[in-house]
Amino acid sequence: MNTRRALLAMIGLLTLSASVHAETAKEFPSRPIRVIVPFTSGSGSDTSARYYGEQMGRALGQPVVVENRPGANGLIGIQALKNAPADGYTVLLASNSPMSVNPIVMKNLPYDPLKDLKPVSGLSRNMNVFLVPEKSPIKTVADLVAHAKDRGKPLAVGTYSAGYQLAAAWFANLAGLQFVNVPYKGQAQIMTDVIGGQLDMAVVDLGGAITLLKEGKIRAVAVTGETRHRDFPNVPTIKESGYPDYAQYSWVSFYVRAGTPDDITDKLATAVQTALKSPESDAFLATKGGDPMPYPPKEMRQFQEREMARFRKVAAAAGIKPE
Repeated sequence: MNTRRALLAMIGLLTLSASVHAETAKEFPSRPIRVIVPFTSGSGSDTSARYYGEQMGRALGQPVVVENRPGANGLIGIQALKNAPADGYTVLLASNSPMSVNPIVMKNLPYDPLKDLKPVSGLSRNMNVFLVPEKSPIKTVADLVAHAKDRGKPLAVGTYSAGYQLAAAWFANLAGLQFVNVPYKGQAQIMTDVIGGQLDMAVVDLGGAITLLKEGKIRAVAVTGETRHRDFPNVPTIKESGYPDYAQYSWVSFYVRAGTPDDITDKLATAVQTALKSPESDAFLATKGGDPMPYPPKEMRQFQEREMARFRKVAAAAGIKPE
């Protein structure tokens, strides 16, 4: 009899739990959503988080608060997500660096990008750009290589995540030159130091550099896409400048903590996918020079896995080992 009562009580608890969960998913969200950005304000990732966070919040009927947690190649922001409940109220704006590059170039990574995080939706991708100060004698990729080899010391190259550092190392390996990576927490300070001549070069997201490029305050030596960028048709690609195997893009995506219920993840994903299909999103991407990457959760995970395989090959070709 006691066993039967215990069994009935357990069934009742499970039924109640399922009912509470169903109500939670149906009513989600009932309060503001937090979007964590593992980079400083002013970067391409930060701009995307603010725009798509606002659009997502509008579709869900709740405000979205963006919180910048820069540092340690994205580890600080990811740890903040891991410390939050798996309830959909904390979303990470992640990029290719913490999701696909860190596992390849960093030892003892305190998170597993495939097991600890769950994709919500891809957002966009953009090519990188090699920048130099406006007064730099470097005007072409050939100038860059010659200058690096003639000066007798490594180039000082600014980057703000492992993905950009890997992009710089890949090119340096192909061109047979040396550089010293100067790490930053975000793109804004890199732009300031390129303008001021504190850096020989920077490898950054093109979207975050468009305004300064059009104002003539910095110079683009080359872009890293398969083809030239539509907004800068006179800037060549690395690929056409003597390095046919070189092409590199950065991308951003929303993630939640692993364990977040599928129905809540799907609700977030639907809101983002709706925003990505709007004319307003097309207009936003046009200002940033990016392309849409509207992968739903399953497709985003598959894309992430392909990117990890690609970056593993790039690291091997560049002789880069985990540190």
